[in-house]
Amino acid sequence: MVSLETLSIVFTGLSVSLAAFYYISTLRNAQRTRELTLKAQEQAVETRQAQLFMQLYNRWQDMDWAWLRPHLMTKPSSYEEFWEKLNNDLEFSKAVNDMVGFLEGLGVIVKEGYLSMRLVALMWAGVTRMFFENFIDPFVERMREETGYPRGWSETEYVCRELIKYMDEHPELKT
Repeated sequence: MVSLETLSIVFTGLSVSLAAFYYISTLRNAQRTRELTLKAQEQAVETRQAQLFMQLYNRWQDMDWAWLRPHLMTKPSSYEEFWEKLNNDLEFSKAVNDMVGFLEGLGVIVKEGYLSMRLVALMWAGVTRMFFENFIDPFVERMREETGYPRGWSETEYVCRELIKYMDEHPELKT
């Protein structure tokens, strides 16, 4: 016959085994839930990035490139020429301001991590680099000094420099 003490040991062993099994099952379930939540969050980020990208793309498409292109293709020979055109040629000024306005917004969005630099590089690399090299890089520091606006065009400069760095790291995207 089985003693009461033996039954007590067997039941204790079974109880501990069942508790361990239950604990392990609960941990696995929690891990699966975390993985699914993380995957859903990643998909939501990708969806938001795609929506944001499409909004920027639509804004880009709405810009009048037939009108903008002639004003943005020729690099001024000096800061004085650039400043003169910026202040006295309304069409040039509007073209530069339209481009800077777009790039300022893009810079903030990229800096805050809402849009990947890869998407920027795939979509806007050529014209952004050309605009930076012709109008921003040669003149922005002097413009900031003369206007007393130390953050003038700062997000434009940021996104352009980051784009160039990204393109240097990814030569397959060279423009």
